[in-house]
Amino acid sequence: MGPGRALGLLLGVVVGATSEPHSLRYFHIAVAEPSPGVPEFVAAGYVDGNLISYYDSETGRTVPRADWMAANLGQKYWDGQTRIGKSNQETTRVSLVTVRGCYNQTGRAHTWQRMYGCDLLEDGSTRGFYQEAYDGRDFIALDEDMTGFIAVDAVAQITKRKWEDEDEAKRWKHYLQNDCIEWLKKYMSYGQKVLERKEPPTVRVSGKEADGILTLSCRAYGFYPRAISVSWLKDGEVRDQETEWGSVAPNSDGTYYTWASIDAHPEEKDKYRCRVEHASLLEPGLHAWETESNRFTIVAAVAVAVAVLALIAAFVMWKQKSGKKDYDKAPSSARGSDGSSGCTV
Repeated sequence: MGPGRALGLLLGVVVGATSEPHSLRYFHIAVAEPSPGVPEFVAAGYVDGNLISYYDSETGRTVPRADWMAANLGQKYWDGQTRIGKSNQETTRVSLVTVRGCYNQTGRAHTWQRMYGCDLLEDGSTRGFYQEAYDGRDFIALDEDMTGFIAVDAVAQITKRKWEDEDEAKRWKHYLQNDCIEWLKKYMSYGQKVLERKEPPTVRVSGKEADGILTLSCRAYGFYPRAISVSWLKDGEVRDQETEWGSVAPNSDGTYYTWASIDAHPEEKDKYRCRVEHASLLEPGLHAWETESNRFTIVAAVAVAVAVLALIAAFVMWKQKSGKKDYDKAPSSARGSDGSSGCTV
């Protein structure tokens, strides 16, 4: 699973799906060269694509980012999450320094990324994943059966051997199939009203002609839940092979935005319709281009919400420790903290 897949998990690159599992996701990123607005370490948690918690190295605290999380979880929980955030900040910093040395690299413009989480499917089954990346490229990941790890190169192979010798996959499998799912269910119960709401998309179709080609764009925004299908039809036939899709991106108000475009001959513009399917709609909506809709301007709220989170979305990783706790804690190990672990992270 590459960084592109990780981005898709957060922002919904697959626009064609109209149903999706419930999900709990954690994203971590460490940067070797922090700058204003880009902390050395950031961790964020999501339920069904909704931001629920946030930690960064500048504040040194984990804070709720959803009202229903703040209302249902006491200070003991948030103190526990803060301790986890501080621990992950340190182990991720060490991993970044260690791997940079293993690749014989200099300079400070490097990143270490982690993503992990679990899904609860409609039939009651579950699945989980864990992966780490260096400079936006795959480094190591838990395999599909959660019995071992997949390493991308010789440096990652050193970590793979060490983790498998230490039964790291077994600990992660237990967490992902048990604790992670239990916490996902708790969070879903806390935010049921918000998570189960349905907000229909507002759809606008625009056209721009250049060099004898008319590019038709269909934009849907302000919808929830995230799953949506946007497709172009010509004379009633789906033209997916000719369609270009944008990712499903979050707005600052908790809703989503996406688009799909297609090139057409100007004289055939009346043959095209944009079809939108969403859980909030009783039946698919069909939308044609009307020149008046060129007045449409997309709300720029996306930029605010995604500023730090877009950085997080490039991630790929995870880490922490299982066990019955008053806070959500995944498996973790202070790997390499004493400098004795060589090229293992």
